[in-house]
Amino acid sequence: MKNRFFYTLVMVAATVNLSHAAIPDVQKVKTELQTSFQTLKSDTLKIRESFGEEDIAVNEFLTDRLKPIRTNFKRINSITKWSSIKKKDIEGLSAEGGEAVFYEKKGRLEKITARLYGETGQELTEYYLLNGQLSFVFEKIYTYNRPFFYDVKTMKENNDTEAFDFEKSEIEENRNYFEKGKLVHVTNSLDCGAPFSSDYIEEEQKRFSEAFQKLLKLKRE
Repeated sequence: MKNRFFYTLVMVAATVNLSHAAIPDVQKVKTELQTSFQTLKSDTLKIRESFGEEDIAVNEFLTDRLKPIRTNFKRINSITKWSSIKKKDIEGLSAEGGEAVFYEKKGRLEKITARLYGETGQELTEYYLLNGQLSFVFEKIYTYNRPFFYDVKTMKENNDTEAFDFEKSEIEENRNYFEKGKLVHVTNSLDCGAPFSSDYIEEEQKRFSEAFQKLLKLKRE
């Protein structure tokens, strides 16, 4: 499985994976980067948040066990009126910044979303709570075909055949199911369907639990 921490990688045009690429003017790249990033963070280039969606049942032998988690996922992402929505910037995890959003209904935290932006992709992670505990984590990871500042002009300057196109992103989706805060099942859209090892499940539980606790701490700050 490919590394999911793409947002820690800082890529500039000089390191684009093109053997014939020319090194662009540094100041020019900085200017384009600033302009392009403002466009990137617009609604049209954000990974779409789940809304009114039902989870996909892949492994039939887990259908009954995962049903409460899937039902809760559908319930929460179908809410149209929240009592409170709070947004906070996420610092230090991404070269291009990020944002966490906390959704509350009648004083109860139901959902957290965390968006991280990078030059070569972006990630949206949705955390769903059930009875105050982590229930479902839905990761959506987009890896761009080219860095987001790599426009048509840059493409031509580098004798390339592709410019940045959000629609050409490689998409990876990871669905993580928790029972009473413990990770019990994982599916990955790029995987062949073989079950994950207990060591992998344990590592993923630690990763999500730590990220979740950091977001709760950010909410309290």
